[in-house]
Formats: sequence, C-alpha cells, structure tokens
Amino acid sequence: MANLIPLADVAPELVEELLDRAFEPERKTRTAYKVREGTEWLPGLSFAALDDNDLLAGTIQCWPVALTTPEGRKVPMIMVGPVAVLPEHQGRGFGKALMTASLTAIDPRAPLPQVMIGDPEYYGRFWGFSNEATGGWKLPGPFEQHRLLARCENHAVLPREGMLGPWLG
Repeated sequence: MANLIPLADVAPELVEELLDRAFEPERKTRTAYKVREGTEWLPGLSFAALDDNDLLAGTIQCWPVALTTPEGRKVPMIMVGPVAVLPEHQGRGFGKALMTASLTAIDPRAPLPQVMIGDPEYYGRFWGFSNEATGGWKLPGPFEQHRLLARCENHAVLPREGMLGPWLG
C-alpha cells in the first residue's frame, strides 16, 4: 500500500516531473491553472505517495480558491487537485489513498466547501462530490460544466452563480 508523506517533504522539481509525466507539459495551459493562479498550494492538505521502493508515485495538491458571486461576495473554497499518479502506478490505489488523506485532513470544525474538475461518477461515488450546485458557476477558461464538482455538507449554502478564481486574501 502507499506510504503517504507531506508534499512539502518532496523536492519541487520531482513534483513537477511527476505532473509532466501524468498530465503532459501542456497541463499548465488548462483552466484549473487559471483558477488557482497566483496562489500557493496548502501544505496541510497536500500529500505525496511513495511506492514500495520509497520512490515518488503520486501527488495531490489543494489550493485556496473563492467563488465570487455577481454581487462581489467571495466564498472561500478548497480546490482539490491535481491528483496525479505516474502511469506505471495507476490502478494500484495511490490516487484513492491521496484523495482520502487530503479530504480527511480538512478540519471538521470549520470545513470549507471543496471544488474540483473531475469525473462526477468516480468522485461522487467515493467522496461525495457532485455537480448539482455548480451549474451556474463559471471558470476563467474553457471547461465541461458537468465536470465542475463541489463537496459540501449542505449544498444549499453554496451560491447558485459566480466565478471561481484564486483566493488572494
């Protein structure tokens, strides 16, 4: 099984190499990068998975973002991802272990809504992500609306409309 460590304990260049292998170097042009532009990933919610030889097999990063309503109110959220696993390690549970560790690390006394771009069936089945509240949300670039997912104790507290972007303070 995966040995998980804080992502902060991994050299940044190794994380970048892993992300390039998992998603290709063009990944930086994706809309998700624009959503979190100018922010730093959250160390307490970001992890690395090591394989049986203690080599980097996968990572997860979480980011501070906000949904800005049409009235200008900023609703802070946590953007989950990327969840990246090297191709030769996919299907072995590394991604599930990383997701579970990250979501479990969120303080239950003050849980912020979590948001991600991903497969609704997969992330809904295992972690309760849904696109039911995100239909009126926009992103700063192209995306498939049904893949914009949120996870929250009570979806009724989420704004119906807004632009998702970086939380810069």
